[in-house]
Amino acid sequence: MSRVAKAPVVIPAGVEVKLNGQVISIKGKNGELTRTIHNAVEVKNEDNQLTFEPREGFEDAWAQAGTTRSLCNAMVVGVTEGFTKKLQLVGVGYRAAIKGNAVSLSLGFSHPVEHALPAGITAECPTQTEIVLKGADKQVIGQVAAELRAYRRPEPYKGKGVRYADEIVRTKEAKKK
Repeated sequence: MSRVAKAPVVIPAGVEVKLNGQVISIKGKNGELTRTIHNAVEVKNEDNQLTFEPREGFEDAWAQAGTTRSLCNAMVVGVTEGFTKKLQLVGVGYRAAIKGNAVSLSLGFSHPVEHALPAGITAECPTQTEIVLKGADKQVIGQVAAELRAYRRPEPYKGKGVRYADEIVRTKEAKKK
């Protein structure tokens, strides 16, 4: 039994929830998010609360109910407060800039790397070595941050590369003669 699924998701004022079969749509000040819910989960919207119940006949119903509750809670937080993800560029000459709806990265390649941002995601560069991603969809922000990091992952000897702001890079000692 999932303890996560037993806790209801409270819907704050200004947030509109629509249930259409197994499709849930949550609308708030930061936009609208839609997700298809697993067949093993039954969602009810009563008294400004979303409750999640497992359906009979599914082996992993409680696990799916807990997962669905976490995803719906992230949707509610996303449309009310939004999510942010910070990246740092560590290395000589590593720079970031925003060009329209894309992030331009200078990462030591012979060419600048241009990464287009998906709809609903905004990026800022407070300094040349920092990128702040903002948006309502937690999964998309994490995906974009992972794609930006994948262009030049932090290497283990000097720690150069693109890293998350809260990431701790374990450095190795250089080989000795």
